[in-house]
Amino acid sequence: MMTKPADAAAPAPAIDIRFGQVGLIQVRLRSTDPGAILDELTGRVASAPLFFQRTGICLDLTLLGRDPQLEEMRGVMDAVRRAGMLPVGLVGSSAAVEALSAALELPVLAPFRPQTQTIPVVQPPERAEPGIPALMQHQPIRSGQRIYARSRDLVVTSTVGAGAEVIADGCVHIYGALRGRAVAGARGEAGSRVFCQEFHAELVSVAGVFRVFETLPPELAGKPVQAWLDGDDLRVAPLSS
Repeated sequence: MMTKPADAAAPAPAIDIRFGQVGLIQVRLRSTDPGAILDELTGRVASAPLFFQRTGICLDLTLLGRDPQLEEMRGVMDAVRRAGMLPVGLVGSSAAVEALSAALELPVLAPFRPQTQTIPVVQPPERAEPGIPALMQHQPIRSGQRIYARSRDLVVTSTVGAGAEVIADGCVHIYGALRGRAVAGARGEAGSRVFCQEFHAELVSVAGVFRVFETLPPELAGKPVQAWLDGDDLRVAPLSS
């Protein structure tokens, strides 16, 4: 059996997945190879099947470097459906993407970009402006509720229930239990953080990079934690005492 040389470079990933600013997952395509996409999506779905099952996603075409053909996109969409997700829109700004959206009967959605992305976007990211006070939330946030702090931090002095979502363009501070989803840097501010006094989260996201928790690591469960970006990696760690 042939073996690869030890110094052989690993193949570049076919996709990146980011948590979108309106609660949609974005699949950022680097390839239109249906087999590669299905393999990678299947692996991601297996890590959190309840979260990804029949989840609506938008397909971001801006990293392809070219305009895909209609039949290519039909193959991509078939791979996405076979992985258990549902394509609900396209991200792109060219006339070819507009034509694809019409042929596939999918809307074109505004792209989400981290602050450091150099590709032009439809709207520049909005930062939390200094001097704007944080949005204060003193009541419990229950399942199905969403609180959004636009252009500022969000401070929750109560609890965030399972199935609830708290979102801020700046940082998210939770002085109770977090059992739902917390999204900081919703418009791309990579320096934003999530702080929580009692961690039981379903999902944490900073500037679009997210992590799903179906089983909490014992060193994090119920503990005070913070989440932040280290390059392209989302770090979640206990707060120092």
